[in-house]
Amino acid sequence: MSGTAAATGSASCRFAHYFVECGVDTETGLEPDDEAGEGFEQSPIRRSFKSKVLVHYPESTDKNPFNKDAINMLCMPRGLSFRTQAERHDFQFHSFTMSFDDGTRSYGFVHTFYEEVTSAQIITAMQTLFQMHHVEHHSASSASSPSSSSASSPSTSSMDSLVSSLDESDAESVAGLSAGLRLPRLRWVIRSSPGHSFLSQLHQAVTSHTAPPLPIESYIHNILYEVPLPPPGRSLRFHGVQGPIVCQRPGPGELPLGEFPLGEAFSLLGVDNMVQLITCALLETQVLLCSKDYQRLMTVAEGITTLIFPFQWQHIYLPIVSAPLHHLLEAPVPFLMGIQRREGAQRSSLHLPHEANMCFVDIDNRCVEAPEALPEFPNHAELIQELSEILLHFGLPPQGGVTKKPDTASPRMSSLVLEDLMEDRRNGNLGGEELAVLERLQALARRCGGEQMSEAGKTLEHVFEEEEEELKAAKLNIQLREVFAGRFSAMFGRYEEFVIHSALDLDSWLSNREGTLTFDKGSFLSGQPATHLHFLSRFLETSMFSSFVDGKVISRWADREPLQQLFDSRLERDRLYDTDEEESRNCRYRKCTTGFESAQAIERRLLKADHTAIHPHLLDMRIGQGRHQPGYFPKLQADVLTQGQNTNKWSGRVTASHRTDLKRSPLTDHSGVDNEQRQKHAFARKTLRQSKLLDSSPQAVTQNHREFVDGLLSECRLKTKRMLLERMGKESVELGQGEANITGLQENTLIHGLCDLLERTWGHGLQLKQGKSALWSHLLHYQAAWGKTETPAEALGCNGLDQRTFEDGTLLLRGSLIQDMRFIQTMGEGLSEVGQARAWIHLALEKKMLSQHLKELLTNQELLRQLYKRHAFLLYEEEREQFLFHLLSLNTVEYLCFTRVFTSISISYRVVIIPMKKLSIAMATVDPWVCVSGELGDSGIRPVTKNTQEIYFQCKNLGRLSTLQLGQENSGLLAKCLIDCVMVYNEITGHTYKFPCGRWLGKGVGDGSLERVLIGQLVSPGGEEDAGRWTGTPPELASPSQSVRAVLGSLGSRSRMLSSEVQEEMREAANNLVKHFHKPEQERGNLTVLLCGEGGLVLSLENFLLHGLKSNRLFLRNVFVWDFVEKAVVSMETADQMGDLHGATMTRGPPCDSLCRYVNAINATLRNIGKEGKFQLLVCLGIRDRLLSQWLPLLAEFPLTLRTYEEGSLLRDRAAVHSLSRILHTLNEFSITLETALVKGVDL
Repeated sequence: MSGTAAATGSASCRFAHYFVECGVDTETGLEPDDEAGEGFEQSPIRRSFKSKVLVHYPESTDKNPFNKDAINMLCMPRGLSFRTQAERHDFQFHSFTMSFDDGTRSYGFVHTFYEEVTSAQIITAMQTLFQMHHVEHHSASSASSPSSSSASSPSTSSMDSLVSSLDESDAESVAGLSAGLRLPRLRWVIRSSPGHSFLSQLHQAVTSHTAPPLPIESYIHNILYEVPLPPPGRSLRFHGVQGPIVCQRPGPGELPLGEFPLGEAFSLLGVDNMVQLITCALLETQVLLCSKDYQRLMTVAEGITTLIFPFQWQHIYLPIVSAPLHHLLEAPVPFLMGIQRREGAQRSSLHLPHEANMCFVDIDNRCVEAPEALPEFPNHAELIQELSEILLHFGLPPQGGVTKKPDTASPRMSSLVLEDLMEDRRNGNLGGEELAVLERLQALARRCGGEQMSEAGKTLEHVFEEEEEELKAAKLNIQLREVFAGRFSAMFGRYEEFVIHSALDLDSWLSNREGTLTFDKGSFLSGQPATHLHFLSRFLETSMFSSFVDGKVISRWADREPLQQLFDSRLERDRLYDTDEEESRNCRYRKCTTGFESAQAIERRLLKADHTAIHPHLLDMRIGQGRHQPGYFPKLQADVLTQGQNTNKWSGRVTASHRTDLKRSPLTDHSGVDNEQRQKHAFARKTLRQSKLLDSSPQAVTQNHREFVDGLLSECRLKTKRMLLERMGKESVELGQGEANITGLQENTLIHGLCDLLERTWGHGLQLKQGKSALWSHLLHYQAAWGKTETPAEALGCNGLDQRTFEDGTLLLRGSLIQDMRFIQTMGEGLSEVGQARAWIHLALEKKMLSQHLKELLTNQELLRQLYKRHAFLLYEEEREQFLFHLLSLNTVEYLCFTRVFTSISISYRVVIIPMKKLSIAMATVDPWVCVSGELGDSGIRPVTKNTQEIYFQCKNLGRLSTLQLGQENSGLLAKCLIDCVMVYNEITGHTYKFPCGRWLGKGVGDGSLERVLIGQLVSPGGEEDAGRWTGTPPELASPSQSVRAVLGSLGSRSRMLSSEVQEEMREAANNLVKHFHKPEQERGNLTVLLCGEGGLVLSLENFLLHGLKSNRLFLRNVFVWDFVEKAVVSMETADQMGDLHGATMTRGPPCDSLCRYVNAINATLRNIGKEGKFQLLVCLGIRDRLLSQWLPLLAEFPLTLRTYEEGSLLRDRAAVHSLSRILHTLNEFSITLETALVKGVDL
């Protein structure tokens, strides 16, 4: 008895935990299934009725308590249904899974068949239902009578079900196998084939006219209590009713067990669709599978979760959603769920509140509807090619479809099976009848030999065909999985270098988890190929990647999780054998090389079982119980199945041998402290209790939706905090270019996540929707309601904000939610509902009015109650206000997301020229024009009407504005004005750009310039607090800082700058340029600002050359560096022509020639840019063409310098000139591209 106790005392090490029988309860009778969504107008034979768990063995286990309601729903997702004798009533099989709060899963396998109804109570109930249906539909009685007579006959069939609930071993499951060793969160998935095979053999025995050798209870007792899990790296053979069944577990270093047939999943969808579906799962979109067959749902869902190793799905996972759980489709979180499609049901009939970021998969029609703007998986084409080659090798078409089974079975498989049977005979595990069968098989094998097979041999071939197919599927599985594991190893081979360890202990890390940066995403992305960035930037923001990195962080204080430990060991192995480091660094695609080796390991285990479980045997049963009746499942004797018995003489030996093997298994022990810490972390990161999802009671449903509400609020807080932290990090490194926003890839990724959050929030509890976007649907309803309540006058002058009509008659409205909606609707981009919603979010975010707009949207309480159910997030007032408050915090960040994403739309601009206040009357004498330039182009020359200071125009989106050309056509002496600055307003996004000037525009004053290139900076965000600026009178602005250097300045004031200050300014300007080019391209600011703006290279070099410059001008008027440069060039050319009559020591060379050529070309330009503008152009061209560092020593050594500069000037200081020349030479390594506005009219 001690051996039996050892075998049965630890339930967690058993192969199967429960055996369940579901069906109709004859005592309570038929109960309509109200959750099935069927009306009483349907015939009773087509209705669904409630099923119940009739019996289950054992009653419960310590580590895996029995959940009767959940098991019943998953066994019968659509309830019970009847079949007539004329209809097909073939048996059906499907599996299911249940997730637990700690991340583990249990798997169940369901074999459904039909029995003839013999209960008089059930027959009477059906007759009554048909009579009621006939009375209610008297007009259709002629069509209903055949069904009635058929149903009232004894041939009416009901549905019954058998389920063997096989557990995916959790930490405690393996603990029993490990003789006290603890493996926290270790997962081993019990393979699907043994569960299916056992139930299939059981069904064959029940329906056979010949009784099985032993009572059914013997076989059920055997699999429940006497068949253990095989040790890691070993295989186990146990016996069903009809024959042996083999199962196996991978060893250390191999991929975790996952044997749902991937080949079938790829055949159902095709390679392209399957890769797209895996991409959606990796990016944590909502994935909804749809099929008529429950097993197809499980096959595809399990295929997805298997192929994403080493990452794990962190959200709702319900491959089979029963009718009572359809409310979970409203869950505003990522999920992977599957629903059964009813016969004849159309895709349009599904009411799905979340579709903006949903991947809908119609398995039966091989169709995948992916979300918009889904990035491609890295090396997409190469991956498709490699997967296709593997499928073709196994005889499967890459595009999916029906597959052909092989015509011949492997003789090697047949012979090995015979060898296994011989081993059983030697072990004494075969009875007399089995020995006789074995002898006949041996004789048949000897007769066949190497000759042609006889008819009996062909029969034997058919027997072994299923086992050969199972081996083929297992080898295909592991090869497909190795391909994806290799892809993740290539992408994240050096991820450990970017993990940030900042906490001193686990408790401090957990308490500051939300504000702790654990992975250097920017540095990681900077080393990735550009084609991978779109996918990787979004993947790094997912929960599965965060959880993966968190596991690495806590491995400092606790042992690593098994999946992560396995992945790290595979990475170490790859580095050890990776001899081509350059190829690895270049991220070139390399095909998987480990698939064949892994397939061989599985083949060895399946062809030669390492262990044999105890055979089924007679139990201590009452005589007469369990009598065989073909077609009916017998009533089981409960007393022999509620607990294990030891009546087999080999049980003690087999169990002891099994325990010995486990002691030798390479499993490591986890200390209690480590386990406690890891569990603390696991529950800290879980936001939703998986075990509660299967509870369909009203209280549980309410609690689940309450948790969804709390989760949305928490996610909003974390996302906005993440966006603000990212912004602060960027702001600390911005250098002089006025950059105040998150740029490029990171901005797009974070805002995409915000759009997804808003869509899921507005989809929670939504019951009335137009199109795929929940948010845009609400906006459209609001727009319709607003249009009915507002008068035309109010509609035109909404909220008291002004309006403006352009030359083409377009009426521009500003400021309100409705006005922004109208602009999005008229953009002409061909956007879908989802695209329009995202465009509206981008626009509101850039205008810093997102929180205000959403608050306005939610003010219509009547509309909210009409659109949403009571449990919707938007109807929780307190949480809603907190949500809007978190969004309001984003107003502290400057975004250009709308401007940079929608680059082809038409934008309205307003330009205001602001003169110096005391001289503003001079504007009446000039005819100014402007040309605005930005990242995406320029506006062209736009004339400003005389006697006005502003102009409105529309043009293609210019992007972020950088420069503005300001000029005037009138060249008369009286046509001059002193310009303070120019302001440019983006009338759509509300952004304000300031272009400081502080100089004269006109002949005979200042440097005589009729055209200036001004450098802009973003100064005002736009929002409700800035509404005053939209009035017709330009605002009075303070004079820009640049006015100090030009308007009323003098030579004396300039000469007072210390030489050290000038040199430091020059070094800082050059250093800013170096830092600019060392940033990732998507994070660089405006180069023109660094060159020509305040503190830029041009101004710094001008101050350097002005230091110590002599002047003979009266009244201390300004002098210009360009005068000195022109004189120097004239002197060079004159000296060259006169043969150096003055005894100059310089020799003319390439630097001298280039300087003369550039200065003459600038003077010959038709642009009236003035002396300061010409010097600016010379510096920009010189730095672009890598000549500036050569020109400076040339000017310093020229004889004219001695006469023009004072002795203490910087240009006469050899050390200062040499130092500056070296600084400028460092800039030669960068490729500098100048804006068109800077070099217009100069062809060099």
